[in-house]
Amino acid sequence: MSAPLKRTPLAAAHVAAGARMVDFGGWEMPLAYGSQLEEHHAVRRDAGMFDVSHMLNADVTGPDARAFLRRLVANDVARLAAPGKALYTCMLNPEGGIIDDLIVYFFADEEWRLVVNAATADKDIAWMQRVAAAGRFDVAIAPRRDLAMIAVQGPNARAKVWAARPGWQGATEPLTPFVAAQVDDDALVARTGYTGEDGFEIVVPAAQAEALWNDLAAQGVRPCGLGARDTLRLEAGMNLYGQDMDELTQPDQAGLSWTVSLKDAARRFVGRDALEQFAAPCGFVGLKLQERGVMRAHMAVRTPSGAGEVTSGTMSPTLGVSIGLARVPGDVQPGQTVEVDIRGKWVPALVCKLPFVRHGKAVEHP
Repeated sequence: MSAPLKRTPLAAAHVAAGARMVDFGGWEMPLAYGSQLEEHHAVRRDAGMFDVSHMLNADVTGPDARAFLRRLVANDVARLAAPGKALYTCMLNPEGGIIDDLIVYFFADEEWRLVVNAATADKDIAWMQRVAAAGRFDVAIAPRRDLAMIAVQGPNARAKVWAARPGWQGATEPLTPFVAAQVDDDALVARTGYTGEDGFEIVVPAAQAEALWNDLAAQGVRPCGLGARDTLRLEAGMNLYGQDMDELTQPDQAGLSWTVSLKDAARRFVGRDALEQFAAPCGFVGLKLQERGVMRAHMAVRTPSGAGEVTSGTMSPTLGVSIGLARVPGDVQPGQTVEVDIRGKWVPALVCKLPFVRHGKAVEHP
């Protein structure tokens, strides 16, 4: 007998709004509230909001917190010195495979927060505890299921958040990308997101989530589901864990070499030895289909240099053509034409640099 689906603090609000609820990694989540296409365009043109409370915030505290995180993740948290600053990185296994991709926030030398993916949260916490125990780090790792998280994204997102919570503007207007501020003593507002648009990700106590959601809706922020979130992140060239990367994928194979810092030779983060000794170079590119059809994950790609595979694909609402992410031989370059096997037919596709869309506008590709 399967376990019942987990629900976020906003589940009742989704149902009341007529959302189509689906199983997403063991969580009951809204796929769409009506038109997925309209939700996508709302984020590109105005402001939309997403319930991302299924993702886990975890606090890491203690005298060894910084040293522990320098061992745990591939990017170097030594770069974080200003309170509220954050970075994106991967947590690797000893073979260099990606256990998860996550955001690390710095508040003080002994106070940090990680935000990890929902489907991997339990194994992530278990892995963190193993690394802490193996290194005898004096840290405490506390999952925060008492918190909820709402992402508000779009060109008008920040203004509409300030309209809903005027008291937050002073602390959050100066924020630059990947910086967060504490507001109201119990809320965190970060200038981050997963859509390629400006906006905030807001963490509040679970009991406050529904009131914030309703107040944002009253300001014209459109509720959006998982469907629009996927087309938005794909247009922005952003990876999805479990689809574009997993424990068998090294960062280079997912276009994430920029999230790995090798500058400090003395910092032996988990997986570094494998990356240095058994690198698996390949290309990770965008594809834009040149004829009718829709690319989907696992479709074969044929290139002059050998075989590849689509890892994510969709129809782009902004561009009006199918786009995809693909793992291909390392010498495949933007501007080349490759072919994708769509239901037994080889269809030409243009290799593109990522992203496809930036700040609501199509990025011109050769």
